[in-house]
Amino acid sequence: MGSEPTARGLLAAGGEAALEAAFSTGDYAPAWRMLESAWERAHADGDRITEAAALTRLGMLAHFAALSDLTQADWESEERLFAAALTMQKDEGDLAGQAESLLGLGLVHQVLRGDWRTAMPFYREALGLAEEHADEMVRSEVHRHIGFYYVFVTADCEKGLRHLRKSQVLRERYGDPRRIATGTLALGEAELAAGNRTTAVRLLREAVQQARSAGLSELRIDWAERALQEAEAKPA
Repeated sequence: MGSEPTARGLLAAGGEAALEAAFSTGDYAPAWRMLESAWERAHADGDRITEAAALTRLGMLAHFAALSDLTQADWESEERLFAAALTMQKDEGDLAGQAESLLGLGLVHQVLRGDWRTAMPFYREALGLAEEHADEMVRSEVHRHIGFYYVFVTADCEKGLRHLRKSQVLRERYGDPRRIATGTLALGEAELAAGNRTTAVRLLREAVQQARSAGLSELRIDWAERALQEAEAKPA
């Protein structure tokens, strides 16, 4: 008989299952089971860093699920997961973990509540930690949402595009085609908002092709196709 999976093994498998659900299948149940098991195993083992990471990933999983139907989003439960994880990560000195949980708290307030004023301090604190301690994807996500703020809220498109371009470089370095496709879409939408129609159309055509090649869900492909249609309909 094989040995039982470790908490960290369950965490890794659950994280990948969460991405597959979010980007392709829409079936969140397998990821939820694996991440809950990772939390239970880490808690039993006294591995507080992995326990906190499992809470963060459960929060991200809840966030992914909410994106498919924002009317059903439970932002308070999502916030509690990230906040509980952050408390543990501060206790353990886990700076990379703190960056990811701070990102999650920013997402709760920006995406689910539409409250940029509350979200931005979380994003800024996350960026300070992520640049030194987190992996490319966490850094990419923080730059992405800060970029959205400058492009779509303050209309400082030059500053916002710098963040979004850096976000895309980090995605490409990380190498996940699903993330690259969604990054190209975000950058194309920002270029359109900045008035750079030719660049936007080129990027959004790439985003549609990348989304199809990466096997993204019909919903996500539709998002890219709609953005492209909007860009193509604008006067040159």
